[in-house]
Amino acid sequence: MKKTCIKIAAYSLFSLVMAGCVSQSQQAPVAQVDNSNYRPVILVSIDGFKPEYLERGVTPTLNALAKDGVRAENMRPSFPSITFPNHYTLVTGLRPDHHGIVANTMDDKNIAGVRFKMSNKEAVLDRRWWDGAEPVWVTAEKNQVKTGIMFWPGSEAAIHGVRPSAYKAFDETVTPAARVDTVLGWVEQPAATRPGFLTIYFDQVDHAGHDFGPDTKEVTAAAATVDAAIARLVDGLRARNINANIVIVSDHGMAATSPQRTIQLDQIAQPANYDVVVYGSFAGIQPKAGQEDTVAAALLKTHEHMQCWKKENIPARYEYGKHPRVPRFICSADVGWLVVPDAKAAAKANSGAHGYDNLSKEMQALFIANGPAFRKATVLPAFDNVDVYPLLMKLIRVPAQPSDGKIDAIQPALVQ
Repeated sequence: MKKTCIKIAAYSLFSLVMAGCVSQSQQAPVAQVDNSNYRPVILVSIDGFKPEYLERGVTPTLNALAKDGVRAENMRPSFPSITFPNHYTLVTGLRPDHHGIVANTMDDKNIAGVRFKMSNKEAVLDRRWWDGAEPVWVTAEKNQVKTGIMFWPGSEAAIHGVRPSAYKAFDETVTPAARVDTVLGWVEQPAATRPGFLTIYFDQVDHAGHDFGPDTKEVTAAAATVDAAIARLVDGLRARNINANIVIVSDHGMAATSPQRTIQLDQIAQPANYDVVVYGSFAGIQPKAGQEDTVAAALLKTHEHMQCWKKENIPARYEYGKHPRVPRFICSADVGWLVVPDAKAAAKANSGAHGYDNLSKEMQALFIANGPAFRKATVLPAFDNVDVYPLLMKLIRVPAQPSDGKIDAIQPALVQ
């Protein structure tokens, strides 16, 4: 990919006020058409992208979009600070306790014999797991706004019986550039069918963070790869005369972990007395029938690097524990530590993890916005990720569903 220095003008999404070197996307010329009235909203997620990654000198496109548009000092994820719960929060405005995607791995007594996992394709496609909320694309489609969803948790299920007008089943082998090109193909559709709301999801930074840890050259390289893909998106929209409103977020940050920093549950309680539903930065533990008191006696003691609660006693600031899918006990590790079932799991511990206290600095998420709806050179104080949803609904001009979010924190960044 050829490096070229470009001069940047000052008035739209594509006039990024920064003189610098940006990767030039290798795309075929696009026929010029009149898209002056087409203002799509494009929500971009960079899974696991910490705001501090912008300081590594490999993200010129993201930095330029932030400088010329809007950025938040930080965006606070919801607890637990993991992928599926926070992606669903971003598009529903509801905390995980309210929308029902309470973890990446879940049980539900009303969906007997099935454990929801990210790898369980059948469960991911089952709308019953998702119907506790109505994401942006469902409400948009109900209001005659077409949507195109390029990988987003929940988008493959017919939530409330509705699917996006265009979507792709998640396939991690699809390159970042190919993901962008799919979206660019969707915006080339005739006016009657092209989407007004679109998403793109990038998972490369998160994978590198888990495999190698956040403070590594591999994460830096992944951030550069995603930045190049976003440059491709910006260039492609510009070539098509489309002045979109782009909102770029991450779902959470990342902390360095190690097999040497683990808490093994089988050394605390008898494994025969409980089932570990989910584990890692936090663990969800369901006692076997008649064993709740025994498990409670073991877990609720003081433990180094971990605190456990009955679900009804989780501190109120987490806004978590009321949904029936939350296991009976939740154990949260100190940042950088992991709660695992046994020594075998400890030996397989990743070099990076998330899911910790959502107020910890390591878990903070990214927010950048740029386009005709947004003011220039605006920095917002930190806000909660539930507030992204009312912003998206305002941008696509569709009435929002009731949510936990408020637009007040982001309103100063809007032109009108």
